[in-house]
Amino acid sequence: MSEFTAADHSYMAEALRLAGLGLYTTDPNPRVGAVVVKDGKVVGRGFHSKAGEAHAEVLAMRDAGVNAKGADLYLTMEPCSHQGKTPPCADAVIAAGVQRVVAAMTDPNPQVSGKGFEKLKAAGIATVQGLMEADAKALNPGFISRMTRGRPWVRTKLAVSLDGRTALATGESKWISGETSREDVHRWRARSSAVLTGIGTLLKDDPSLNVRLPGEWRQPIKVVVDTYLSTPATAKIFQRQPDSVYIATTVEDPEEHELLEKAGANIQVFPEKSGGMMDLKAVLEALSELECNEVLVEAGAGMNGPLLAAGLIDEIILYMAPHLLGDTARGMFSLPALASMEQRRQVDIVDMRMIGKDIRLILRPKQ
Repeated sequence: MSEFTAADHSYMAEALRLAGLGLYTTDPNPRVGAVVVKDGKVVGRGFHSKAGEAHAEVLAMRDAGVNAKGADLYLTMEPCSHQGKTPPCADAVIAAGVQRVVAAMTDPNPQVSGKGFEKLKAAGIATVQGLMEADAKALNPGFISRMTRGRPWVRTKLAVSLDGRTALATGESKWISGETSREDVHRWRARSSAVLTGIGTLLKDDPSLNVRLPGEWRQPIKVVVDTYLSTPATAKIFQRQPDSVYIATTVEDPEEHELLEKAGANIQVFPEKSGGMMDLKAVLEALSELECNEVLVEAGAGMNGPLLAAGLIDEIILYMAPHLLGDTARGMFSLPALASMEQRRQVDIVDMRMIGKDIRLILRPKQ
């Protein structure tokens, strides 16, 4: 029998809804929501909206005021116990006189993990965790990945025909997917810390890689994997200052760096692996050092294949449009030929829905 009641589930569902309001703004912090309940009524609500501003539980208790004393606090993630840009939230919960804390998940940050709960229990506050944990984790795959694996959560976006082709043999690809799908891509960009592409896609398409939706949006870092430093200083990625542009390369020559740095690039040199490929894992680890939680890959088969082969793609966002391009058109992943069906790469279908006239599949490769 579950230790959680139907009412507990209802209040946590509200906290999760509130956490979702920070989907596009909390980076690099996690998305967290909180609800204060007293005598069966919600008396306070809060969600974390931006790094450096008050956390969800503090806002919820502030909203509850004196009603926080003796109340229950429903929280999608364990309260922090360390001094960061804001004071420890566990201390604020104790000071408010909350009698019970129900948390969905433990904070994966090693500085916190379990310590917030320990503080609350030491203060005599009843503390339980695990309610709707999967839902809370689904809100923060990037933060969890960065804290536990030392790299961001990596999604690749692909627009394909029904026969799985991303472009004609000439490279022409505008537009495979419909306008509604392309708008949906901008929302994936908006929730991402960084958008990553390869030099082949940059030279062919000259993409801007920015969020183009109505209103004001946080812009992701633009990252170009450019092994031999071929990025032109006139590329569109430099035209929106002060957007951050990072170029990962194997070229160490400062003179070759200079022109791109004047255009606004931050250049980082990485080791070259066998076959002329860059160490993509090292690139992702460097993005983790920049506090990138979620990375959206918008690139061709030449980048997607090595990422998939290295086990570095966590999720595939696939827009499948209702037309056929034929067998000479380009595919999705550049991978070695398979000798047998046992070598095929399997994926789980996480979600499938219509986006305009296209089918959007969310897939997760089985590692």
